[in-house]
Amino acid sequence: MKIYFLVLVAIAITFLSSCSSNDDASVENKPKLIVKLAVDPNQVRLGNDGSQTDIEAGNAGQNPVFNSISAHYLELAPNASTFLGQGTILYQAPETDTGGATAIDFDQSNIVAPGETFLEIPLKDIQAGSYEWVRLSLSYQNYDVTFHFNDAPFTGTVASFVGFNTYITDYTVKNEQVTVNDNKLQGYWGFETITGVQTGQAPEGATTVPNPLFNTSPIPQGSCVVTGSFDTNLVITGEETEDIVVTLSLSINKSFEWIDTNGNDKWDVNPGTEESIVDMGLRGLVPSYE
Repeated sequence: MKIYFLVLVAIAITFLSSCSSNDDASVENKPKLIVKLAVDPNQVRLGNDGSQTDIEAGNAGQNPVFNSISAHYLELAPNASTFLGQGTILYQAPETDTGGATAIDFDQSNIVAPGETFLEIPLKDIQAGSYEWVRLSLSYQNYDVTFHFNDAPFTGTVASFVGFNTYITDYTVKNEQVTVNDNKLQGYWGFETITGVQTGQAPEGATTVPNPLFNTSPIPQGSCVVTGSFDTNLVITGEETEDIVVTLSLSINKSFEWIDTNGNDKWDVNPGTEESIVDMGLRGLVPSYE
């Protein structure tokens, strides 16, 4: 009887393990929407209203070399009249009230290198529809830039917080950690060179956030919701049998901008005559899928 009981237990365990493996395999094999974030220095440079624009007179800019990037919010919109929040919201990052006002929780942010997968969402969980527009709220950028000290070129690393408000306990720019334990509004940055880390804040409203739907579907002041349209509508039925990969390409065409006080088109950081950073906003969004 004891041997018979043990055989039954062994069969039951084998059966349950087999079911679990099958379930896991089933979940793994379900088609997903895979979202990747990319950056492109050759993409068209846009202003807030979504029209092509050049560097503002008296300023200069450069294409930063990206290390990592993160977003706070992702939404698909059926048409140009869909207001922010009324489309299909695919993602919203964790927020916190620890710093007083509601803010993005930087400690829980999903930070990836450009080209890496940012999100994976089962297609069956996305509302079926035909989507023309994407709205993506950027929150964090980390990149290298060239600066000049006493006319000699050097490379430094910038940690740029472009979300509407971010609660930061601490962050690492490149090698050095900066402790904050507070909320920081859009435009806060840390800049690391061989001499250490400097921090600063871009002027309120100075961060560019291109929105081609400026007239029909505005975005709140101080947000970083960049808007872009597919060449051909993204159609989701919920009956897909293969993954759909969406790449959200962000223009970094001279997206790092400063006041060029001496007109030499170089970012000079000589003590006492430092040229102020005025804009770190992305310069457009071009979504595509395959």
